[in-house]
Amino acid sequence: MLDSPIVDALHTLAEIATGELPHRTEKPWGFELLWAWGDRYAGKFLHVRAGHRLSLQYHRVKEETMFVVRGRLTVEREANDGEMEVIDGRPGDVIHIPPGRRHRLTAIEDSDVLEVSTPELEDLVRVQDDFGRA
Repeated sequence: MLDSPIVDALHTLAEIATGELPHRTEKPWGFELLWAWGDRYAGKFLHVRAGHRLSLQYHRVKEETMFVVRGRLTVEREANDGEMEVIDGRPGDVIHIPPGRRHRLTAIEDSDVLEVSTPELEDLVRVQDDFGRA
């Protein structure tokens, strides 16, 4: 497990975030902390509660790479042939999501993920969502 003071500090920062950056957003599956956002990049810290999953989604332009810091999760990701593959995500794993590829995270345990991406934060197409979001 990659427990570290940095991850603990991100959790603490998420509890007190009030400004433009870092910015905490509550989600039905946990929360995200946007800690960096520039003209060419964005950085988020995702906390996904055990038993919850993000929407099945894709991005038209946005490209993202995730680093699993803590916990255990499954990643559904569209492969090159269009078929969905399921990857077991554990601390230290890196998952790359190119634009246009459907994907979803499901937490088996409480999980923390660092995500870096291109800056198109509103570029989100939900294909399916457990929480009824459009």
